[in-house]
Amino acid sequence: MREQLRTKIIDVCDKKISVKGDGVGVSFYAFFANKNDDPDLLMEAATWWIQTHKLDHFVKAKVIKEMVERGL
Repeated sequence: MREQLRTKIIDVCDKKISVKGDGVGVSFYAFFANKNDDPDLLMEAATWWIQTHKLDHFVKAKVIKEMVERGL
């Protein structure tokens, strides 16, 4: 996963956790605007989320952040 995506995921998870607490869930769409302005980055996130880790649609932001920080 490229650094740009890692940073974006961690930042978004941190913000969501700070507002809604440790139990807040996210999907990979949470890391992107409503318009598809970077399809390659979106596909990278989708591939990591769906194909590589076979995650459910919503996963706790805390779990995603920990996975990304550990380099999974």
